[in-house]
Parts: sequence; C-alpha cells; structure tokens
Amino acid sequence: MTRVYPVILLPTKSGYVVSVPDLNIDTQGKDMVEAIFMARDAIGLWGICQQDKNCPIPEPSTSEPPHETNELVSWVDIDFDAYRRKHDNYAVRRNITLPAWLDEAVKEANINVSGFIQAALKKHLNIERA
Repeated sequence: MTRVYPVILLPTKSGYVVSVPDLNIDTQGKDMVEAIFMARDAIGLWGICQQDKNCPIPEPSTSEPPHETNELVSWVDIDFDAYRRKHDNYAVRRNITLPAWLDEAVKEANINVSGFIQAALKKHLNIERA
C-alpha cells in the first residue's frame, strides 16, 4: 500500500527538522536529501509498527498543512509493503535434523547448509527476492 504524506521542513543551522503532521512524528537530516530520506524511513517504521499492533494507518492529508513562512512543505511517498519486505529481512534460527552420514557428506563437500536450504526453499516456493 503506497501513500503520500505531507511533511514540513524547518531549516536549521545543522540541516532540517522534519515534521509529519498526519502522524505526529518528527525526524531530521543534515541536508534536504537526508531529511526526505529520514522522513520516508520514519513514516515507514511508524506504519509497520502500527500494522504490527493491528492499528490502522491514517490516510494522508490531501492539502498542504499549515506552516510558518520559513518552513518548506514537501510530499513523501512510502510503500508500506515494500518497506516491510526490506526491513523484515533478518535471520531466524531454525534447527534441522540430518542423518549423521548426510551431515558428514555435507561437511566433506564444504556445503553451507543454511545457504543451500534457503536457495532450495526459494526455488520450491518460487520466490526470487534476496
């Protein structure tokens, strides 16, 4: 699910403070590029935390939020599903059982069992992501 949220950027001596009024979150960046990147990251993290708690993610405002004359308004897009896929790529430990003779053959062949099983599962499930 992709959404576009308005953000307010306040220039400071050290960069930008970024506010996301629809979600009541703030972040910062040393320059405009980093500020927008950090806003997208903050929105993504906030959103998947809401999903994990089975709470709704508010729809973004469709109009420019109120802001001061020295503040800039921009719009930040976020694909919550893609953000979750990217950030849920942590390793999970699983135990498997092999016959001793097969374990010895694997060691002799210098096969990385975890890597081999991952590749086999991806092929079996027809999954192409890393």
